[in-house]
Amino acid sequence: MGYYKRLKELREDNDYSQKQIANILFTTQPQYYRYESGKRDLPCDLLVILAKHYNVSADYILGLTDKK
Repeated sequence: MGYYKRLKELREDNDYSQKQIANILFTTQPQYYRYESGKRDLPCDLLVILAKHYNVSADYILGLTDKK
């Protein structure tokens, strides 16, 4: 599973819109859409923010493990 699929899964499971997550990351909704759709790589600093926000490991987001 690509990490971008995990981003969408986590966002939807937690009832967030792309705009809400973009605000957390201090970016725009179109830019976040690019991360979530796999059209642009997610920077490491944003990966850390999302892992902390969702209370999961970066490895989980990256698809290296299924253990949150």
